[in-house]
Parts: sequence; structure tokens; C-alpha cells
Amino acid sequence: MRFTFSTLNERQRRPYAATEALKLGHGGIAYVAELFGCHRGTVERGSREPRRADPSVPAQRARKKGAVGAPA
Repeated sequence: MRFTFSTLNERQRRPYAATEALKLGHGGIAYVAELFGCHRGTVERGSREPRRADPSVPAQRARKKGAVGAPA
């Protein structure tokens, strides 16, 4: 699961992490967040986001043009 997670872009990681957490049931969000080294909010956001692509973001991009990423 970690290898698959590492190959995904930012937009793909959230729903993947949420799906894995839902499969685990109670405590899944915390476990998946620790396993993947991401914030539990990332996993929670993935479960709230629609499963379809955002039409304002081209398919080859992970963010809208001009969007700012997380600080390094």
C-alpha cells in the first residue's frame, strides 16, 4: 500500500487513503495516516471529496494553475 501511495499525485492520494481507511473501519483513519506519513485531515478530506475529477483542473495537473503548495 505504501508503494502505491508513493506513486500517486496529491489529488489521487487523498481518495486512495480514504478508501483504505474505510476498509479498516474503526481506527482506520489514524492507522492509514500513520502508515502513509500524512495528516489525518488528508484522509478525512479524501472521504469528503467527490470521486470525479475537477473540470477546472486539466487531467495532467494535480493543482489549478497558480495554486500554492505546502511549504517545504
